[in-house]
Amino acid sequence: MARARTPVVAGWFSGEGSGFRLIGTRCSACGSVFFPREDTFCRNPGCEGGGLVETPLSGRGRIWSYTDACYRPPSPYVTNPELPWEPYALIAVELAAERIVVLGQAAPGVRVADLAVGMEAELVPGVLHEDDTTTWTTWHWRPTGVAR
Repeated sequence: MARARTPVVAGWFSGEGSGFRLIGTRCSACGSVFFPREDTFCRNPGCEGGGLVETPLSGRGRIWSYTDACYRPPSPYVTNPELPWEPYALIAVELAAERIVVLGQAAPGVRVADLAVGMEAELVPGVLHEDDTTTWTTWHWRPTGVAR
């Protein structure tokens, strides 16, 4: 039986393959872009507010910072306590067009030793967890190897 593919957080990303994108919002008054999305008010303190429009975000940027996660995070993060913990890299990427920083896990196989500040990274679909019925999807950052 095939597992249902379900986003970990509904409305934060969409698409598959080359059409995969994070979804943010843009204030129609000041142009500020937000991720995670904002559906209530403009978070820019200098803006008197405007309509918030859903907008797909760019899928490339430069690594702003990174670290490794060498511990098993607490609930609600899902891990199998019967399996040994596998550390992974976390990457903060400044999106090229929007100039905002978005945090995410590195793509599988990417280690902290593979990363450098200023290196270009691209957004790719990822899997956070699988159970008997569901594949819980998320986003990952994959460095392209191009450094500034």
